[in-house]
Formats: sequence, C-alpha cells, structure tokens
Amino acid sequence: MKKLVLIVAVALSASFFACNENAKDAAAAVDSLAAAADSAIEAVVDSAAAAIDSVAAAVDSAAAPAEEAPAK
Repeated sequence: MKKLVLIVAVALSASFFACNENAKDAAAAVDSLAAAADSAIEAVVDSAAAAIDSVAAAVDSAAAPAEEAPAK
C-alpha cells in the first residue's frame, strides 16, 4: 500500500510539473502576441500621425497666400 501511495504521488507531481510548464509556455506566447500587437498599433498610430501632419502642412501652406493678399 505504501508503494502504491508513493507511485500515485510521483505521478501527480509529474503531471503538475508538466501542466506548470505548459502554463509557462502559454504565458510566454501571450506575452509575445501582446508585444506584436503593441508594435502593430504603434505603427498604425505613427502612420496616421504622419498623414495628419502632412495634411496640416498642406492646409497651412494653402492659407499663407490668402493671408498675404492685400485687403481692398
């Protein structure tokens, strides 16, 4: 009976160890996926900011000649 209890204890500890390793692998995968999503979001935000800046520059350059025109 004592050997049976020891065998069951070893089997359970091995399964807990295996599950713990799978949980660590899953957590690492989630972390890498989150990092990839963050970099993709930053790229989209950066490109949108660049587009907004170029539109603002075009509006500023179009408004400059109108301000310089003499009033009648």
